[in-house]
Amino acid sequence: MKLPPLKALPVFEAVARLNSFSLAAEELAVGQSAVSHQIKQLETYLGEPLFIRTGRYLALTEEGRQYFDAISTALLQIERASEHILGHETARLRLSVFSSFAVRWLVPRLPALRKEWPQLDLSLEMSGENPQLSDRVADCFITVRPTSSAFSYELLYTERLFPVCSQQYWQTLCREQNIDPNLQHAQTAPLALSALQGLPLLSTHSIYNKTGGDWAAWYEAAGQPLPKDTRLQNFSHMLLALEAARYHQGIALTNDYMLSNRSDTADFVRLPCHHVMTGDQFYFAWKTSRRHEPGIQILRRWLVQQSIESGLKQ
Repeated sequence: MKLPPLKALPVFEAVARLNSFSLAAEELAVGQSAVSHQIKQLETYLGEPLFIRTGRYLALTEEGRQYFDAISTALLQIERASEHILGHETARLRLSVFSSFAVRWLVPRLPALRKEWPQLDLSLEMSGENPQLSDRVADCFITVRPTSSAFSYELLYTERLFPVCSQQYWQTLCREQNIDPNLQHAQTAPLALSALQGLPLLSTHSIYNKTGGDWAAWYEAAGQPLPKDTRLQNFSHMLLALEAARYHQGIALTNDYMLSNRSDTADFVRLPCHHVMTGDQFYFAWKTSRRHEPGIQILRRWLVQQSIESGLKQ
């Protein structure tokens, strides 16, 4: 068996993960010169540069990125196997998750996860966009793009959008348009689209990546174009649009996980109107080669259970 310099592998993993020679030296409790020596020794053995160094700028080369993806998984498996034999195994996982999904759905449920699975040490990596599926980013992911053949996926939620407003805004709307306030509890969609005519609509740009795209899709689902005189107020993120709705600034389109078992859910009224499917599906993703790791399987089963109990997954 021909192996590379084994002492250099955890050094390379630390430098690549932290993107810094000095931070890696601090973490490993060695001098920076020792880190540089190990990296040089590994690059000499492989015959390829692993890092691009330009002044203070440090980045992995393409060969370095590929090597890191493979080495980090192997080192983690060695660590897990050793902890299991030693009898003090702790499942440490980094989960990359969309900020809105984390804040509105996942974080409020973490105390229950810690109570049920105290051996699971979970840290969250917040992502504003769909995360890159790589061990450099996290150990597992919430993603809407199940495209990598190296990963396995478990469906958690198929997204739909529906209009909401604050309780105060709803009462004002009912009073001004002579609407029965109890209509919000109707099981059908009896509120006419004309009731929204002229009202400020709070739009989230990131859903369809165009101004008013969410409301245009919602009207299209009802067979009508977005009215030309619509008063749109644009936000980059659904969290912002929902906060504006909370403070009586108009009507926002939101989804199920944003209003799922939160203490402030009662602040909002879901208007008795139709919904629109965005086409996005949220998956829990993990590298198939790591499918036997207990921590990943614990988190997978727990997320699916919570998704079902909260009504996200039918």
